[in-house]
Amino acid sequence: MGAVVQGLIPVTYRDYKTGGGGTPSALVLPVLLEMERLLAGRCLGKEELLSCLSHHGLEAAQANWTSYLQAAYLRGRVLLRNGVESSRKRRHFWSKPERRFRCRRCGTGPERMYRKACLYCTGACVYCEECLTMGRMQSCSLLVYGGTATDGTEVGGERRDGARQEDVAPFIAKWGLSPAQTEAAAAGLEYLNAYREGKPGRFMIWAVTGAGKTEMIFPFIDFELHRGRRVAIATPRRDVVLELQPRLRKAFPGRTVVTLYGGSEERWEIGDMTLATTHQLLRFHESFDLVIVDEIDAFPYHNNPMLQYAAERVCRPGGTFILLSATPPTELVRAAERGRLAHVKVPVRYHRHPLPVPCKLAVPPLSKWKGDIPAKLRAAIRQSVERGAQLFVFVPRIRDVGPVADGLRRHFPGVAIEGTSSQDPLRADKVARFREREIRLLVTTTILERGVTVPKSDVFIVQADSSTFDSAALVQMAGRAGRSKDDPNGRVYFAATELTNSQARAIRQIRAMNRLARRKGYLLSERKGEGQSTE
Repeated sequence: MGAVVQGLIPVTYRDYKTGGGGTPSALVLPVLLEMERLLAGRCLGKEELLSCLSHHGLEAAQANWTSYLQAAYLRGRVLLRNGVESSRKRRHFWSKPERRFRCRRCGTGPERMYRKACLYCTGACVYCEECLTMGRMQSCSLLVYGGTATDGTEVGGERRDGARQEDVAPFIAKWGLSPAQTEAAAAGLEYLNAYREGKPGRFMIWAVTGAGKTEMIFPFIDFELHRGRRVAIATPRRDVVLELQPRLRKAFPGRTVVTLYGGSEERWEIGDMTLATTHQLLRFHESFDLVIVDEIDAFPYHNNPMLQYAAERVCRPGGTFILLSATPPTELVRAAERGRLAHVKVPVRYHRHPLPVPCKLAVPPLSKWKGDIPAKLRAAIRQSVERGAQLFVFVPRIRDVGPVADGLRRHFPGVAIEGTSSQDPLRADKVARFREREIRLLVTTTILERGVTVPKSDVFIVQADSSTFDSAALVQMAGRAGRSKDDPNGRVYFAATELTNSQARAIRQIRAMNRLARRKGYLLSERKGEGQSTE
């Protein structure tokens, strides 16, 4: 089988044929077929395999799992590998070959491989530390890949007809999208409608914050489900998964949605749609025809080779990736600009008002505040408070939260002010109270740069010239303002000593999106005084 794995009992092809019906006499064919169906598109270790069989009540397969797995392998329905592959490579043509290890589950290389005495191996065994939270994966671990037949027929399913062309208009009309959303959905559906073989295709939707990306993906999901295909929606954060779940179930009432995150009770379910955190994609392999990856620029997905590897392998050959982002990584922007990546821009929010352009506010560095708040910043905050807005006040470091919050409380004694960060055990409660307007002003770090929407809000980014804030973070933080149709002209302030390249790029990107929206006729109204400095 290409690898020695723990716990497998040799079953020869002659033994396999003794059952007369195509399986060994000790095996039950319906149980074997059900196991093959459940494993299709999965990538599981031994313990996960047994857990999956137990969850679905396949006691016979669980008790005699080695024989059932061997039968599935001989039928060509699963692929069996060891968890860590080994190869010998030369660092230079004159040097001796070096043994290098790579995790087959998460793709991690030698930098995260360690040796440890093993109960099953003679001597030390190499294991992967990168995906240790998903269960230990080591040289002698069994890794099961549930496969699909070579004729394009899914195990236990129907043939996927990729060549059929369809009219995409009906899949857009019923969702009530704005003109910008409609144009993006049409472009994406035309890309999905094109027949492809081999490597999956990629299509990026570059949409401003608050553009309604969730509504834009509904036509894609509808189109693929109509063609009998499987869909995955992946996002880096669990809270986004939990927020999307009821919206998907409401939008597609006749379809099953499997929701996967750490501790999910639906881990072994199979549905029409799979909504998952990117970590959960490690348990799949070539399982989906459409993979929608949201927030490709967000932590922990961005610059994480393990999660990107997991996302890369879950799409079937000939399938499609839809990439969503308001601030796509530089390499994707460059690929789009050079015509190597199919994409569409959505330069306006669903309410069709321009994006608030940040105003520059000259203030001394935080280190010189000495517990006080600069007069210019106080005046701008007072204007926002008097207009009835809620305020995001972003600071670059966790240690800045307390002093800034205390200084604001002294100047605004009648305003409910709190501070929070990733180290705050009451963070979730404070965010909930902020959403309910019990808190008017929230001092925070970049943990709230995305995912929190408050109808009437202004944004103050303190020490915006800090190296902590790159242009993408500044755009995301600025995107907290003006998201509501009742208050589309929210205010954004870059409070800093100097104008950095990151600030300049963020302002240029926001203005460029507004110009594009104006040129395409998406805007309902124009804001005057856009981007004026208060220096």
